[in-house]
Amino acid sequence: MTFAVTWPCFIAFAALSAGAAPALAGLRTPLLFLGIFAPSLVALSLTAQAEGRAGVFALLRRLVQWRVRGRWYVFAVAYMAAIKLAVALLHRALTGAWPRFGNDAWYVIIVATVASTIVGGQAGEEIGWRGYALPRLASHFGYARASVLLGVIWALWHLPLFFTVGADTYGQSFLVYTLQVTALSVALAWLYEHTNGSLLLTMLMHSAVNQSIGIVPSAVPGAMNPFTLSSSVAAWLTVVVLWICAGYFLIRMNSEVIVHGDESPGEHTTLDAAPGVRGRTRGD
Repeated sequence: MTFAVTWPCFIAFAALSAGAAPALAGLRTPLLFLGIFAPSLVALSLTAQAEGRAGVFALLRRLVQWRVRGRWYVFAVAYMAAIKLAVALLHRALTGAWPRFGNDAWYVIIVATVASTIVGGQAGEEIGWRGYALPRLASHFGYARASVLLGVIWALWHLPLFFTVGADTYGQSFLVYTLQVTALSVALAWLYEHTNGSLLLTMLMHSAVNQSIGIVPSAVPGAMNPFTLSSSVAAWLTVVVLWICAGYFLIRMNSEVIVHGDESPGEHTTLDAAPGVRGRTRGD
């Protein structure tokens, strides 16, 4: 259902961005935002249908679920920045030269991250992906496998934007992007587990990733073929570092019992599942 709403919106947005039907150019922004918010609109619709108003309120309450340990705020904000700094060091060690760095000051990135979390499109995705889909996939496959499967779905959802003139992803390698996004999906699932399903924290991390990824840009200027493995050294190093971290998270998610909200070290219980979804331990 999400793809049925999003892809027509994104495809129409791409066509209008390329100059098709100039009289309809004013529809570009509404189409883009309808596509971006489709995962959450569909999730809320399905929740209302299955669980009524109480289920919808329970899902929305997780948008303001802020009582988690401070280290998870640091993790959410700093994860992608740390990945990119590691990429820069590896690039220097392997090639003898520093990669190209972005121009945004650190304080601009922080302000943009907070502002985007509050008024940006992260809620449009996270209510759907982590709020609705992840716990239901995890009830069947466990969080480790669910996070990988959701990552592939999440990446594929973005595919029309790789053919949208003016988009950051235009012409870039979709295959490399999928590897990166799937690894990020694992990290987001790790955060989701340890904050008792807080969508506020996953929104914050989602925003921080969007704002921090330009610390070491990896886009290839003039790229035209999304279905190639050809990409920049920085892009491939980002894949490597992300998957080293994702591998650790996957091993831990497969081997340990979830600590409820990570608020009581030593007290091992099952993470609260979404309404109507059976909880599981990591080993399930």
